[in-house]
Amino acid sequence: MNKKVTVVGAGNVGATLAQRLADRELGDVALIDIIEGMPQGKGLDIMEATPVEGSDARVVGTNDYRDTAASDVVVITAGIARKPGMSRDDLLNTNYKIVKECTENVLKHSPQAILIVVSNPLDAMCQVAYKVSGLPKHRVFGMAGVLDSARMRTFIAMELGVSVENVHASVLGGHGDTMVPLPRYSTVAGVPITELLPPEKVDAIVKRTANGGAEIVSLLKTGSAYYAPSSSAAEMVDAVLKDKHKVLPCCCYLEGEYGIRGLYVGVPAQLGAKGVEKIWEIKLTGSERSALQQSAAAVKELVDVLKL
Repeated sequence: MNKKVTVVGAGNVGATLAQRLADRELGDVALIDIIEGMPQGKGLDIMEATPVEGSDARVVGTNDYRDTAASDVVVITAGIARKPGMSRDDLLNTNYKIVKECTENVLKHSPQAILIVVSNPLDAMCQVAYKVSGLPKHRVFGMAGVLDSARMRTFIAMELGVSVENVHASVLGGHGDTMVPLPRYSTVAGVPITELLPPEKVDAIVKRTANGGAEIVSLLKTGSAYYAPSSSAAEMVDAVLKDKHKVLPCCCYLEGEYGIRGLYVGVPAQLGAKGVEKIWEIKLTGSERSALQQSAAAVKELVDVLKL
């Protein structure tokens, strides 16, 4: 019997994620949305690509949560998209209601599922899903750092003219303007970029990484990024379904790690069949730790507004 993944939200991120999951043949996919016809049409379109891709994954588009039953993993992408000039904070109250409702509905039919949250503001929406679901913390986490580090890896590879496969990057903290890229832990073939690039180049990469989502929003004019976010979510689903014990930067619930307690913040996490198996604590300098604390404080402001 195939594994099953539900993708909640059939917008650009959700539909592209469903396509990536089906193309990789990670499992059968249920794509659900409240808009009648949209998930059905996109699901059928993705399904009709499977003969060409050589995938036997089954894809179903639906408006009925009963079709999501017995999912192993649920990825929540639903929510309004950020528009030009809109801060992540502006998304807060609307997406709170959406994520709360989605979480409640999917767990009625898949009580054993692992939840991966993609909806923005990411860190606060993870907290919503965690509180609403009542699930243990290892089964609720968010996609942020995989995307942020992928952007940083892209910019490093572009700057040095090397393969992205040689580049590793580390980004901690909240998913937004206060994220904490770590150049000391970002390498090319094992060599830190701080030894390969002058400080001003490193600073420019750090700044562009933190502004990565807003840069794409400003270029698109209508809508936000979805190719890289969907690939990032697919990598996390892959790590869970294949029990890879893969270390990826994820938004996780901290209970004292890095001096942070009771908040969802981006940290290196080991993912496997049970979800978050372990949070890796790396040594930070005073300035890096301070930046991470500031990022956590920004997350706490949103959580406090929601009274979670």
